Amino acid sequence: MEKNVLETIKGKRNVHTGIIQKGIIMGKLESIYPIAIENTKEKIIQDMNYYLESQETLPPFAAYVSERLSFIEQIWLNVWLNKASNDVPRKEKKVFLNERGFVTEGSDHKLINSMFRNELKSHRPFDALTWMNEAFSNKQADWENRYKEARGNFFKRQEEQRLAKQRWKIRVRLQDEAIAYFENNSLVLYLHVRSYIAGILAKDLKNKPKFQYVDPYLLEEKLVEEGRFQATEYLMVTDFFEELTGDIHSLFDWGKNRFEYENYFYRYERLVSDLLVKIAPEKCLNQLPVGLHHDYLESYGERLTAIALQDIVRDELTDLSQACFDELQEEYVSDLLNLEGIPFDEAVHEEIFEKDEANREIRKAEALAEQARKQAEEQRMINDIIGKAYTPSLGKRVSYILHIGETNTGKTHQALQKMKKAQSGLYLAPLRLLALEVFDKLNAEGIPCSLKTGEEEKLVPGATHTSSTVEMFHEKDYHEVIVIDEAQMIADKDRGFAWFRAITQANAKEVHIIGSKNIKVMLLNLLEEAELELREYRRDIPLEVEQREFELKFTKKGDALICFSRRQVLETASRLKESGHNVSMIYGSMPPENRKRQIELFNRGETSVVVATDAIGMGLNLPIRRIVFLENEKFDGTRRRRLTSQEIKQIAGRAGRKGIYDTGKVAFTAEIKIMNKLLEQADEPVQTFTIAPTSAVFERFQKYYRNMGTFFEMWERFEPPKGTKKASLSEERELYELIRGTETEVRFSLMDLYGFLHIPFSAKEPSLIRQWLETVEAIAESSDLPEPIIKTRNLEELELSYKAIGLHLLFLYRMGRKTEAVYWERIREEISEGVHDQLKDEMLNYQKKCKRCGKKLPDDSRFHICDACYRRGHRKTHRLH
Repeated sequence: MEKNVLETIKGKRNVHTGIIQKGIIMGKLESIYPIAIENTKEKIIQDMNYYLESQETLPPFAAYVSERLSFIEQIWLNVWLNKASNDVPRKEKKVFLNERGFVTEGSDHKLINSMFRNELKSHRPFDALTWMNEAFSNKQADWENRYKEARGNFFKRQEEQRLAKQRWKIRVRLQDEAIAYFENNSLVLYLHVRSYIAGILAKDLKNKPKFQYVDPYLLEEKLVEEGRFQATEYLMVTDFFEELTGDIHSLFDWGKNRFEYENYFYRYERLVSDLLVKIAPEKCLNQLPVGLHHDYLESYGERLTAIALQDIVRDELTDLSQACFDELQEEYVSDLLNLEGIPFDEAVHEEIFEKDEANREIRKAEALAEQARKQAEEQRMINDIIGKAYTPSLGKRVSYILHIGETNTGKTHQALQKMKKAQSGLYLAPLRLLALEVFDKLNAEGIPCSLKTGEEEKLVPGATHTSSTVEMFHEKDYHEVIVIDEAQMIADKDRGFAWFRAITQANAKEVHIIGSKNIKVMLLNLLEEAELELREYRRDIPLEVEQREFELKFTKKGDALICFSRRQVLETASRLKESGHNVSMIYGSMPPENRKRQIELFNRGETSVVVATDAIGMGLNLPIRRIVFLENEKFDGTRRRRLTSQEIKQIAGRAGRKGIYDTGKVAFTAEIKIMNKLLEQADEPVQTFTIAPTSAVFERFQKYYRNMGTFFEMWERFEPPKGTKKASLSEERELYELIRGTETEVRFSLMDLYGFLHIPFSAKEPSLIRQWLETVEAIAESSDLPEPIIKTRNLEELELSYKAIGLHLLFLYRMGRKTEAVYWERIREEISEGVHDQLKDEMLNYQKKCKRCGKKLPDDSRFHICDACYRRGHRKTHRLH
């Protein structure tokens, strides 16, 4: 009957009759065919057993076939296709398909796999039903035995699952009991640890060598013995743990093993853990309820042992070990050493521990009190040394006039008019260029005026007026009128304190302070106790934002085009020159003399357009019709970011000139609505200003210390007054590290040393840092100063040479060597001439080049590297990932 059922089912199936395909049967395909058949049989038998074990009574074989027919029909195809797809090489697949008329050349691997699987569906199918009929349909006894075995396995598995759940519950009960035991007996267990470790510590201090300390990861450094340990050198156990054992150990860190020198911390951590793993389970075992022992024996078939319990409560033991080790690190070395030789007795050791713990708390309280006393004394010292310098000492008879308003509103002009009429005057500028401009202006008007900057001095006979950079201010020099320009610079993190010092310590009858609107509240608060007059200025000339996106072809006479790199300035100027414009250029690293010449060319009408960086926004008054932002972003030394509202206003405010342009125009190349919104945004008031060390601070510091490193540490701990922030002194610290601990440092007083560290130069130029160091070393050794290195091959070298001479002049003026300074000023003028000539050449012959390989780039290229360099870089990056 079962045979007839199978034949009926086979008649319903549409299967191939097993005709073997013509053509080449590949070696790999042939070899895996019998394996696929065996895998198919195994899966069918496995399915048969699962089917039988779930039946309450023995079903006939035909019933299984009927119920599982769809699985039986599909299983061969699944096994065969997966086995062949995974095991047959791609090359054999292509040969197989080519023999059947498929074209595989140029096809990707996915398409080849798809065609191969489709062809295999009809390739030598295995008739699973026929095999099953032959193997099982007429073997009732075998079928019955298979059923009994399947049901037996089913009941056995159910029993195993029941037993596993029971064992899991017992494990949880054991863990709960262990946690309770460890918590209730933590002191006893710790006393064992304490006694054991005390003995080991005593031996280590007596017998182990002490090594000179190196950072543990520096395995290339050979350890050097420096004698034996002295127990008196270590107060707390944790102090000793920092010493090196001399061994190397492995640490698992961020998914990787790394090797380093071992210190006693890791050694003693292991010792504590090993001891507790040994003793804690034994002690816990004896305290467990009898019923729990009985349940364990019934479930596991064996008695509970300390070793078995150790495995069950492994996590709890880890927590216990960590808690004991943490407690151990709080111990005094002397307390542990006093335990040496005392046999372990729980009551005796508990009494000793309680006394030691009580004394430890007293010693800790005393130590904390001493620490607090030292901190208070240190804070008093810091306040005495540093804090006094930042309390404003406004002159009682000084009258302050604040000139507050937007850019290009005549603030500076009004203040200078008052200074010109005074019997003596001082103008303090943020830039050497502005100081030079006022110097030239006053002398041209017949008012003798001297010039003082860090890099030059031009003393005019009979001069009672001085134009200076703000850092050159000296509070002991009296002037009838002092003008302090760009007072919002008080918020600058590096230079702001120079404005604070000048404003609060000005020695004058009148002090005129010029600043933007956002500095108004800060100045009013700073000068609230002084005689004060506020003058606010508004633009007579409105600013108008153009609604059309700017393109270079729209450039007209009187335009100032703003970008944010020298490269962009040169490139833009060159393109404008080609289209018939005469162009002036202004950028940050350009020597002031060259900036001045470029400005004069524009003012005289010899050039019609200015291309500049944001350097144009600081006090430069030019007859500009329109400010054009070629970029809306700038690199600030860390990242590219959008311009701030204040930056846009500072630059855009240069547009318009009374009597020449009645409206100042502003244009953008993109994001006009966003940039216009920033331009109209209300100014954020300056909230804080920066403070920096003064000569008075160093004078007081020298009463206590003689080390510059100590001063930097004290400066780090100093809490600045409300409304101020500390200068980072990062450049000074980096320079100090070059001479720290050397003979050079010893030969200078603190004041002189800080003066050299604080010299203003471009500390990001490696060649200038070398020049600084060699010059300081030469001064310390009283030898000839090294001459600055001068190179003139291109614009970059000329500008760097200009900076190098400027740094040399800073040292010469600081040392009072004015005769030499005159010579180097003349050399610097020659370099400046070279820069001027090179600028003209760059404008005429500028060629955009790849910054990596130097290859010429098209003028309209958006990028500064060529396609080849970009691809090479991209491939390298791709490989790295």
